[in-house]
Amino acid sequence: MAKKQETAFVCTECGADFSKWLGQCSACHEWNTVKEIRLGKSSARRGAGYSGKQSAVQLLSEVDRSHSKRLSTGIVEFNRVLGQGIVCGSVVLIGGAPGAGKSTLLLQALANSAANGVPVLYVSGEESPQQIAERADRLGLPGGNIKMLAETSVEEICKVMDQEKPQIVVIDSIQVVHTRASDSAPGSISQVRESAATLTHYAKATNTSIFMVGHVTKDQSLAGPMTLSHIVDAQVVLSSTDDSRYRILRADKNRFGSVGELGFFAMTDRGLKEVKNPSAMFLSRSGTPASGSAVTVIWEGTRPLLVEIQALVTESQSGNPRRLAVGLDQNRIAMLLAVLAKHGGLATASDEVYVNAVGGIRIDETSSDLAAMMGIVSSLQDRVIPQDSLYFGEIGLNGEIRPVANGEARLKEAAKHGFKRAVIPRANAPQQPVEGLEIVAVESLVQALDVLY
Repeated sequence: MAKKQETAFVCTECGADFSKWLGQCSACHEWNTVKEIRLGKSSARRGAGYSGKQSAVQLLSEVDRSHSKRLSTGIVEFNRVLGQGIVCGSVVLIGGAPGAGKSTLLLQALANSAANGVPVLYVSGEESPQQIAERADRLGLPGGNIKMLAETSVEEICKVMDQEKPQIVVIDSIQVVHTRASDSAPGSISQVRESAATLTHYAKATNTSIFMVGHVTKDQSLAGPMTLSHIVDAQVVLSSTDDSRYRILRADKNRFGSVGELGFFAMTDRGLKEVKNPSAMFLSRSGTPASGSAVTVIWEGTRPLLVEIQALVTESQSGNPRRLAVGLDQNRIAMLLAVLAKHGGLATASDEVYVNAVGGIRIDETSSDLAAMMGIVSSLQDRVIPQDSLYFGEIGLNGEIRPVANGEARLKEAAKHGFKRAVIPRANAPQQPVEGLEIVAVESLVQALDVLY
């Protein structure tokens, strides 16, 4: 009698496993995400995969650090997000919506690395070599040093990598490759997990840098098991902005650099081009000043970024006024409205309030509190904020204006873009004046409103 095949029930959102099927995952509380997967035969799992050399116990002080160098992609913004280059032996998962430019960006990085004498390999499981060659021709990339492989078997890919010994490998994509360690279909949870684990083992054993392209779900999260994010060293996402010409590369996880780094690109007919001045992307303001618009300086990774925040306050036509925030935390906007009513004497209980961060950027830090508040007051009172003024600072529940990090660097970035006046927390006031910039230091919301009035 044939032995019954082993199965498991795994949540596709968080990776939690269960002994039986559940309608709702008890770990992440999502509905209809628990799927049954086949684990495959134990003998197959033991015999499959890449068998590297056996590890030896050693002292931490004796660990060889000679392989910790970084390889440049030839793209400054890409290097910034990765942590100033590609770490040898690292595994990077890059995701994004279809058409975002994942394959284009990686092909450009491979072309730059190959031009510098770095051996590279592009493994394609979705596109034919002819399609990739045509894309390289359109982008004007030299393909003389880029080696191509059309293969979906992880074991065969490892054999080719043993023969060619590339330093940088692109797997496009992890959802289409398969391994003998699992009997499931390619793209299933067990196949993605086992394939990624095998490739990661190979990368660590041979000091090869591997980029794995990942698909995204309808809610723009990376498809596959949650364990995939734990396996890789870095996870970056390439997304579009409100302006379809621009792309933002963000690191959600990075063991070799800052998580908050952003890379900015413009999509052209010659591929992805770096945006040298990303603040200009979010400051395309109209020539006629309007109420409800305020500029702030946020800190993303290791650099300041100027962002325009727009607010609209209008009388509600129903008994339940809406509060909507795009690009900012909606709960924080509700808190700022409560502080404005309590300490500023301006109630918005009967008004609808809409707040938007221009350009499609997501603001996670609290330094934009003051600018969002001034934008709301500007729209409520129909007072125009001068276009050469900017605001930054955190607002407390008692109406105080709290300092934020890297205040002087933010002011220098504002002065570089032609701003003449900055309303900031008093604790952030610089000891030396910033050339061309008037500093207005405030301690409370009332003082900030006096400056606006």
